[in-house]
Amino acid sequence: MEKRLVRKDKKFLGVCGGLGAYFETDPTIFRILFVAAVLIFGSGVLLYLIMALVMPDETSGQ
Repeated sequence: MEKRLVRKDKKFLGVCGGLGAYFETDPTIFRILFVAAVLIFGSGVLLYLIMALVMPDETSGQ
């Protein structure tokens, strides 16, 4: 089965859950990385929103 990057395990839009499933790791790691990106670089929010718009939902068009 082909791996797809989709939003899932929604806490807030499902981006970190989708990344965690795609890379087979805990989504909490990605949540921490996004918070660090917001605090250190200030670009984490923009990156997160772009990914939320680009990544399809897991229930759409499999």
